[in-house]
Amino acid sequence: MKAEYYKKIIDELIELIDEGIYIVDKDGIGKHYNEAMAYMEKVNKDDVLEKKFHEAFPDLNINESTIFKALKKNEPTMKQQQTYKNLYSKEITTINSTVPIVIDGKTVAAVEVAKDITNIWKMSDTLMELQKGNPEYEALPQNGIKRYTFDDIYGENPRFAQVVERAKRAADNDASVFIYGETGTGKELFAQSIHYHGNRRDKPFLAQNCAAIPETLLEGILFGTTKGSFTGAVDRAGLFEQANGGTLLLDEISAMPYDLQSKLLRVLQESYIRRVGGTKDIPINVRIIATVNEAPEDLIEQGKLRRDLYYRLNVINISIPALKERLDDIPLLAERFLEKHNNRFGKELWMVSDGAIKRLKHYDYPGNVRELENIIEQAVSMADKEHVLSEKVLNMPVNTRKLKAPEIEYTTNQPLDEYLAAVETRIIKDALIKAEGNISKAAEALQIKRQTLQHKLKKYHINGQ
Repeated sequence: MKAEYYKKIIDELIELIDEGIYIVDKDGIGKHYNEAMAYMEKVNKDDVLEKKFHEAFPDLNINESTIFKALKKNEPTMKQQQTYKNLYSKEITTINSTVPIVIDGKTVAAVEVAKDITNIWKMSDTLMELQKGNPEYEALPQNGIKRYTFDDIYGENPRFAQVVERAKRAADNDASVFIYGETGTGKELFAQSIHYHGNRRDKPFLAQNCAAIPETLLEGILFGTTKGSFTGAVDRAGLFEQANGGTLLLDEISAMPYDLQSKLLRVLQESYIRRVGGTKDIPINVRIIATVNEAPEDLIEQGKLRRDLYYRLNVINISIPALKERLDDIPLLAERFLEKHNNRFGKELWMVSDGAIKRLKHYDYPGNVRELENIIEQAVSMADKEHVLSEKVLNMPVNTRKLKAPEIEYTTNQPLDEYLAAVETRIIKDALIKAEGNISKAAEALQIKRQTLQHKLKKYHINGQ
């Protein structure tokens, strides 16, 4: 096959790829440059093709160029951040992977694959400025973050009340807190309440969702950057320095890259950080509150959460029950949300009907409290002139799970007392298994006194510990 045919095939192939592709020959002259790369770098393909890379991008420092390293030093570069200016002086930030093509021991070309993160990086800079309390943003309350306290947590369910009380006790010390709760259960609400109820209340409270930022940026956001650590890097304090003396919430910590979790563990053990590319150790005094929305044991098993980091953070453990486990709180929550959105939409709904409450209780809320509020918000916004939020205005989901009665085998000729004893025995055994044999925890889950459970264990000849 002729060489021009191969070139045509490669050109067609790289246009099918979403990422930017840039291929130069051994002399650094651009031979392939797809539309994705041209759009990303805001230049015309003709500005790059058949031109040397340092002429197409004159602002780029050659010694820091990933293409230069591949061609002249035979060094591959994987997922490195670069900030540079294009031919028209527009600043671009990308994540690059560049590899040399070696044939018979000679480097004959270099291939660069790039992903544009310019907007993400600008967003990161904006967030960092907001969190630093830049005077330009002083009009925003709490640097744009809504403050929550325990007064904003509603619920009278006994198990939920115990969790709230545990969180209040956690606020009285500086130990790390690990919060587990399904999506929508209010993990950040608990985290902020712990901070603003404790002795760090007058110090910063900063939050970072570890799943919302690309892994290549997260390390710099947490620990800060040093000028020259990568192309375009500046001296900038990270969240640990900004939160010094206060609290840092790491939301969805299992989304943090595994290697970065190891660095975080070292920071927690040694109480100092080192900026990306820096050599100076900076002491920090930050309380960490971490959250996950899946059972930590499952995350560890899946390799998403380091076991040693979990044990380091899990000094105080708070497990927020799902809404389906506290359905008795629905009337209270519904009334609170009714009041909140009544004022917002200017309606005159005074109460929630019994029929509406009954319907709200017969759903298991995969979105938890957040989903319940969304249902009430929709109902209030669509209400007309009525004063009672009734069942007819509830727009309940139809394609989601509904609560089902537990499947229990029942023999019609079995005496009632024996049948009830069998059911109670099964429930108690299930609770003990989930509590790993711990009677106190099983009693708490069953919402009965420990002495009562001990009596039933003896009555039904069940072994506990």
